[in-house]
Amino acid sequence: MLPDPNSLAGPLDPAPEAGWSEAPPRMGFFTDTSVCIGCKACEVACKEWNDVPTSGLDLLGMSYDNTGALTANSWRHVAFVEQALPAGHRTPPFAGNPTGGTSSPSSAAVGATTDDPVGTEPGVPTGSPEAASRMAAGTEFLGMPGAQPPGRDTGAETRSDFRWLMMSDVCKHCTHAACLDVCPTGSLFRTEFGTVVVQEDICNGCGYCISACPYGVIDQRKDDGRAWKCTLCYDRLGAGKTPACAQACPTESIQYGPLEELRERAAARVATLHERGVPEARLYGHDPNDGVGGDGAFFLLLDEPEVYGLPPDPVVTTRDLPQMWKRAGLAALAMAAAAVAVFVGGSS
Repeated sequence: MLPDPNSLAGPLDPAPEAGWSEAPPRMGFFTDTSVCIGCKACEVACKEWNDVPTSGLDLLGMSYDNTGALTANSWRHVAFVEQALPAGHRTPPFAGNPTGGTSSPSSAAVGATTDDPVGTEPGVPTGSPEAASRMAAGTEFLGMPGAQPPGRDTGAETRSDFRWLMMSDVCKHCTHAACLDVCPTGSLFRTEFGTVVVQEDICNGCGYCISACPYGVIDQRKDDGRAWKCTLCYDRLGAGKTPACAQACPTESIQYGPLEELRERAAARVATLHERGVPEARLYGHDPNDGVGGDGAFFLLLDEPEVYGLPPDPVVTTRDLPQMWKRAGLAALAMAAAAVAVFVGGSS
């Protein structure tokens, strides 16, 4: 059988290409970041089911992200991206809150000596004009949160909106997986479900797969040097079960199923978000015509991929191998011809 013309790039069903004659439908993940709450249940479930060593006990200064990235000991990584955006970037924040100024210091000072409401915050003791005056003058920064709600005493023009972008990252299980192409021992293999799995008992720790991955997913453990990554719970898939992370996700941000069905579901979700006034929603890794032939684990994002630490246009690193070998062969032939010409010319 001739190899598929898209064996190194382009749309492809990877399981039959790998030799599975009766492969089931390709399975994968669709991660909808718009409903991710950052609970990290996926991280915990992954570690528990796969017996992954503990990690992520460091304070990295990256919001609530304490794992930092996908590693040999973190096969799922929940990223927390904090964004401060101008008010009104999509919907008017603080709608219905008063925007006018508070009572003047003088009127508050007088009013504090009576039992009548004076416009100051509750809890200011009567008979304390100085305290009432300070309260009515606006928020005073004391190294603590202000007494007023955000933007109440500074005006609408200085308000800002804040959001967390949270995403549970994982191995993409690429259609064209460069890690498979460069592995010298066959430790990495393609399953009948189209996923990519590392057999740790065969891995020799060469590290070729690490530099080949366009997403920087695969990592080596420092204690044994072998490569580790998400297996998409291959043992559970064989038993007809859902991967541990998707099973544990309380909001169904991580969805598991046949890849074609997930792509249709994701397209409908993006259309719904656009109708609801979220024009920045977009899919990442879903296109079979991209640089890796589409991912087996793809995402719905609410900002550019770079914001989440993802490459904007990933390309399988072994795509140009045929052309590279062809050029190397031509160069070798040219050098051999030049050597023969020099030898013949010297003899004559």
